[in-house]
Order: sequence, then C-alpha cells, then structure tokens
Amino acid sequence: QVQLVESGGGLVQAGGSLRLSCAASGSIFRVNTMAWYRQAAEKERELVATITSGGTTNYADSVKGRFTISRDNAKKTMYLQMNSLKRDDTAVYYCKANIIARLSYSTDYWGQGTQVTVSS
Repeated sequence: QVQLVESGGGLVQAGGSLRLSCAASGSIFRVNTMAWYRQAAEKERELVATITSGGTTNYADSVKGRFTISRDNAKKTMYLQMNSLKRDDTAVYYCKANIIARLSYSTDYWGQGTQVTVSS
C-alpha cells in the first residue's frame, strides 16, 4: 500500500520556524508532482506550494518569501521550510503526491495531515 506520512508540525511562536516532512512509502514506481496544502479552521483547503519531480516550484502568494518547498527523490521525501511564521499560518498541513504505483497507474495520494499552531 502506498502511503504518505507528514511530520514536523507543532506549536511555535510567531516569527519562528518549522520544517515539515512528507515521506512516501510502499510499492512505488515513480513519484511525480508533490504539493503542500493547508486547511485552517472553518476554511477551505488551500494550495500552499508545489514541486515537480525536476524541482520546479510554485508558491501561493501568502507564503512567498517565507516558505521553501524541496524534495529528496532518493528518499521519496518532500519538505516545507516555514520561516517568519504568522498566526494566519495556523492550520492542518497536508501532503499530496501524484504517484505511479508498481504495476499500476498514476493517482493522487494524501497524507493524514500535521497540525501547525502559531502563537502570538
């Protein structure tokens, strides 16, 4: 079974930093584009950043200049370095990846989410 597991969330003071990780595991042939989403209380889930298998990145305007998405293809792991955190960054952060499973076809997988809480 293919799965994505997020880690690195927690409680941090405003202005601080956190690094989230998302590790893919299972019977994987290829990991294509990966992305971070977040969902704050009573809000819709929003796209934070994406990264292709070749390393091309895109960011939501709200996090440009503060967050950095990266990946280690050998480890099948994606990261989100979050700096200068604001209270508005408080949300559950979800990992998504388009993955081709072995002997199968490509589909999107989601992690279970990790809570980030920024205190003022």
